[in-house]
Amino acid sequence: MTGPEAETPAAQPATPAAEAAPAPAPAPELESAKVPEVEQALQDALAKANENYDIYMRAKAEAENVRRRAAEDVAKASKFAIESFAEALVPVADSLEKALQAEAATAEALREGAQLTLRQLLAAFEKGRLTPIDPAGQKFDPNFHQAISMVPAPEGIAPNHVVSVLQKGWKIADRVLRPALVTVAAP
Repeated sequence: MTGPEAETPAAQPATPAAEAAPAPAPAPELESAKVPEVEQALQDALAKANENYDIYMRAKAEAENVRRRAAEDVAKASKFAIESFAEALVPVADSLEKALQAEAATAEALREGAQLTLRQLLAAFEKGRLTPIDPAGQKFDPNFHQAISMVPAPEGIAPNHVVSVLQKGWKIADRVLRPALVTVAAP
């Protein structure tokens, strides 16, 4: 076998590497594709990719700006959360300072000034949604009341009801700030 037949793959001895490697697939032929058309398609794809990348970067920057603005808003809200309440308390402080500056005030004038100042304070509390818990005569509720003692039920007061309020409680909106200290009628 010395001619063209000797160079055929069947005539050569098989090697393990040649048997393991698959034969390369023939390249697909582009039927009607021409180089300028392929280059134009590539340029169009690159332009679209750049446009999408630009849109992505803008959206990412906008999301970062929204996150930063939200964090600033939260910081401002917590920093100035009591601003409205403080504004309502300033006139109360002014009234108390004027009362202390009065030199020749009568007891009646001081009492009247204290009542006016208390009304200002209660108006400020109301504006800040701070409301009193005054449970005299109500059924004892451990969520709003703290029983200091139990006493025999007086005439007209049902068992497990508040007999007297030693100290009013306070709540902000629906949350108890301080429970009312009460005595309760024994069962």
